[in-house]
Amino acid sequence: MKYRLFILFSFLNSFLYSQTKQNTDSIAYYNELITKNLKEKNYKKAIGITKQSIAYCTKTRQAQDLANQNLKLGTIYHQFGLAETQLHKNDSALFYFNRALNLSKKSSDLKQKSKILLAISQYCKDQKEYQNAFHYLHEHYVVEKYILKLKNNNLNSEEYKKLKDNELKRKNEEKVQIKTYRYSKLISILAIALISILSLLSLALYKNNIIRNQSNLLLREKNKELILAKNKAEEASKARSEFLSTVSHELRTPLNAINGITHLLLEENPNPSQLKYLESLKFSGNYLTNFINEILEINKIDSTKIEIENIGFNLKMLLVNIQRSLEELAAANKNNFNLEIDEAIPDHLIGDPTKISQIIMNLINNALKFTQNGDVNLIAKLHSIEDEKATIYFEIVDNGIGIPEDKLQTVFESFVQGSVEINRKYGGTGLGLTIVKKLIEILGGEINLKSEIGKGSTFNFKLKLQINNEPLLSASEAKSYNDLQLRDKSILLVEDNKINQMITRKMLENKAVTCQIIDNGEEAVELLKVKPFDMILMDVHLPGINGTTATKQIREFDKTTPIIALTAISLNENRDTLLSYGMNDVITKPFVPEEFYSTIAKYFDPC
Repeated sequence: MKYRLFILFSFLNSFLYSQTKQNTDSIAYYNELITKNLKEKNYKKAIGITKQSIAYCTKTRQAQDLANQNLKLGTIYHQFGLAETQLHKNDSALFYFNRALNLSKKSSDLKQKSKILLAISQYCKDQKEYQNAFHYLHEHYVVEKYILKLKNNNLNSEEYKKLKDNELKRKNEEKVQIKTYRYSKLISILAIALISILSLLSLALYKNNIIRNQSNLLLREKNKELILAKNKAEEASKARSEFLSTVSHELRTPLNAINGITHLLLEENPNPSQLKYLESLKFSGNYLTNFINEILEINKIDSTKIEIENIGFNLKMLLVNIQRSLEELAAANKNNFNLEIDEAIPDHLIGDPTKISQIIMNLINNALKFTQNGDVNLIAKLHSIEDEKATIYFEIVDNGIGIPEDKLQTVFESFVQGSVEINRKYGGTGLGLTIVKKLIEILGGEINLKSEIGKGSTFNFKLKLQINNEPLLSASEAKSYNDLQLRDKSILLVEDNKINQMITRKMLENKAVTCQIIDNGEEAVELLKVKPFDMILMDVHLPGINGTTATKQIREFDKTTPIIALTAISLNENRDTLLSYGMNDVITKPFVPEEFYSTIAKYFDPC
């Protein structure tokens, strides 16, 4: 154990000796380099080396060497300043003199300080700064006088240093007092300003509180007025909806008779003289039907009860079918109806083909109606594809009569048709463009219009549609029925209107369907308990129990027989509501024959 302590003690002694020797050697090395550079008048390098030696002394905590090196640095700055003066580098000379003076103040070498003060005085004199020259010369004589006094009175430098420290302390105290006074004054000013601001803020808050109370009172009154106005508007809207629903039902019932009888007469091969009148009757019936449908469509959109359908469809085929269906209308005004489809458009998309058809049919009808001996172009282009969604650009261009500039902002409003003369000449409801705009907005698009009188109009819009990766069925595969599916089927018709009974029975018998008629719900329920049918056609509005109640009672003992609702459907009798009573499907009056047959046939096995 003693041996180990001896070894450790020896190691520490050796380490301390080596460190001390290394320090001494380092300081000696620095001093040698400084002396060499001073002889060569390389003052900048001498300053750099001296600063390194000072840093080294600070790091190794060698107080005596640190004091010596600081003193040496002051001497170098002094010599550098003299050299710069001889080279007429005045700013540089003054800089180094000041550095030397600052360092001399930290040391106790009065002779060095006296020399530096004399050099600065001489410099100021050369620069004709006589006041500064006199000041530094005076300082020089004060120091010299003090040095002489030290010699005469045998005072040491410590007493001088103490004297200077007292003087410095006094000056510092004066500075602190001045600073404290300034802070006190600033705090007083800030306090006054803060009190003023708080007073103004309090006054503003008080006034604001009064204004806010008055505003709240006014707002409460306005809110009451708005609530009353809102309730009145809702009541008016509800009354309008109920009125339109009632009127549409009352109009659809006779229209069903007109259209149905016209269809039956046209199927019986009328002679040419009768055919002309029947075609006119069919046109008038279809016009009235479309008029009612447009009014109800606007009402449905305004009541926010319209729903978006998302099903697979072929947009290209849809546009081709629209072109074919409007060929006769185009020919009537001697127009060329051209269709341009971008081949890059995906074949299979998912969206609402019914609403897209409504939009395009209304725009094309509008263009064909107001164009004679001209061209109407329907253009569909692929705008972009992103995240499995295709943005399709549609454009309808005509060279018809055009729209006046002052009407461009109102043309999409309900019942607007340019002028009385245009309405008389071309007819129409003035609802087509209103429906178009609202349907496009529902589908997430925006319609744009450009038009010029005598040159025509251009409508364009974009719709984003999901790409369908599952191919659609071919036309032959998609066909859901043929006439053989309906042959020899027995159908119970529950209908109270005699004309509708006659028309519906005749339409069914034309397809070899056996039809039995009951004119009320109670008898229909009792008959079905004892006699089965392949299908039931149930009118919704019946005397006694209505069609929905009768359906609920039938479903208590018969869950399988298809029941199809016949109705002039209103806003309160939507499809989902009717299906919730147990009905399988809905056919709207007046019947479109092909839709009537196809809806019935899809509940029977294909042949």
